Amino acid sequence: MTIILTNDDGIDAPGIKALAQAVSGKNFIVAAPRDHQSGCGHQVTTTRPINLQRRSDSEYAIAGTPADCVRIAITQISQDVKFVLSGINAGGNLGVDAYISGTVAAVREAAMHGIAGVAISHYRKAKQNFDWELAAKWTAEVLEELLHRPLEPGYFWNVNLPHLQPGETQPELVFCQPCTKPLPANYRIDGDDFYYVGEYGKRERTPGSDVDVCFTGNIAITQLRV
Repeated sequence: MTIILTNDDGIDAPGIKALAQAVSGKNFIVAAPRDHQSGCGHQVTTTRPINLQRRSDSEYAIAGTPADCVRIAITQISQDVKFVLSGINAGGNLGVDAYISGTVAAVREAAMHGIAGVAISHYRKAKQNFDWELAAKWTAEVLEELLHRPLEPGYFWNVNLPHLQPGETQPELVFCQPCTKPLPANYRIDGDDFYYVGEYGKRERTPGSDVDVCFTGNIAITQLRV
């Protein structure tokens, strides 16, 4: 059984190294974008070549989007893929973010092909630093729970880790529904140019939704579908 690891922050991002740490001991292949692809959604490449650099027997840097990486991984690299894990994204992918996120798009692409997947993201509070060791530990605990849970065809998991400070209560795993409130759409205007200035942490949140759960310090787990 092979697990594919991918992301949208790029193959050299610290988050995918933390994800590899979380699945240490399992049979996995890294097939991730060569370059940063954050916010690309479910974009795919069909009109130009997609370069693949084989770094080792288990690591491939692909000059495409996260969805491209999954397509190539399951058709050209391994014929025995049972799971696709995407992340750990440096920033939350909560609620309606699922439509924008390349991290989530990777596991949605897997689900389209009948392969189970988990997208893992790490909410960032006020530009504070991440503790990737802790994120790897939490992710290992989450995967221990999710990789053994049955998923109906076309469904996949979206997980968001909270951003806690030293001494805060350890997070619980909370299964919840995705928030449907919109992201902040605020801009600073300079002549004819519009600069996005929406503050992620000030977004609206439905009580009990994934945004609410994660912002209050717990690990939010939602089940999404194609």
